[in-house]
Amino acid sequence: MDAVTATATPPESRDVLARFRGWTRGVLIANVIGQVLIIVTGGAVRLTGSGLGCSDWPFCTPGHFTPQYHPATTYHAFVEFGNRTLTGVLLVLALAVLALVWTDRTRSNAYRALGLVPLLGVVAQAVIGGVVVLLELDPRWVSLHFGVSAALVWCSAYLLHRHGEGDGEPVAVAGRATTGAARVLAVLLVPVVTLGVLVTGSGPHSGDTTVGYRFALDPQAITRSHSGTVWLFVLTLALLLVLLHRTTTTPQVAAARRAAWLLVVVTAAQGAIGYTQYFTGLPALLVGFHMAGSALLLWATANTVLHLRTRA
Repeated sequence: MDAVTATATPPESRDVLARFRGWTRGVLIANVIGQVLIIVTGGAVRLTGSGLGCSDWPFCTPGHFTPQYHPATTYHAFVEFGNRTLTGVLLVLALAVLALVWTDRTRSNAYRALGLVPLLGVVAQAVIGGVVVLLELDPRWVSLHFGVSAALVWCSAYLLHRHGEGDGEPVAVAGRATTGAARVLAVLLVPVVTLGVLVTGSGPHSGDTTVGYRFALDPQAITRSHSGTVWLFVLTLALLLVLLHRTTTTPQVAAARRAAWLLVVVTAAQGAIGYTQYFTGLPALLVGFHMAGSALLLWATANTVLHLRTRA
């Protein structure tokens, strides 16, 4: 009888984290915010030339995890250590995501597997960050560092959205042309972000105080290439909006329109910052805002694309 009763017990009654399951959405939102903030603090490290503020890894200074104050201490160590500290916060959030998502046996295995992504990403970032320090800011590894952060913003946005869906097969909420435009938008985000990284690395805010750039590229040419992909992104977004407003209104379509208009606001703000910094001689503060905007653009694009499908 006991064996039969145990077999018949629903998974929910054996869920040791059931009392915390209601926190899942809040933890996933915090994870998205943390992934955006790590790009902001990483930008602060680069813009202040603090990339080697902590001269060792995993310690900040030999034998010490934290910066050690002495008369010759500069603020660079504290800027770099602040970025590392946020990585620790992300690790805690990643473990919470894993505990809440992976153990949720009421959901599909595909959804539960997504709970591993933030933890794997944070571990990868820690390793890459160590290599960056040991190789004294090798620009290729610095760029990879940002690239992984960008991917984690997208994946974290996907996980948050996926949490609010069912586990049925995805169904498009609009026609094939609309869905196709959204996919093109997502693809264009790759060259937009990649060329943006190269623009920063070839200019005066590359993160190295000894030279004026980290990539031996023509700043003017690479900036124009970046601008060109941004305008393609804008035109595709405009097409997506037209197609959405020609689609019969349903609750799902209305939500997709709101997401697309939010992306318009983020894109317009990012464009305004980009052109302002270009014509005002690249002030560090505006470059920092532009890097923060890139993280928001990643999230807003993912949010728009994901709202064009629904799951039962």
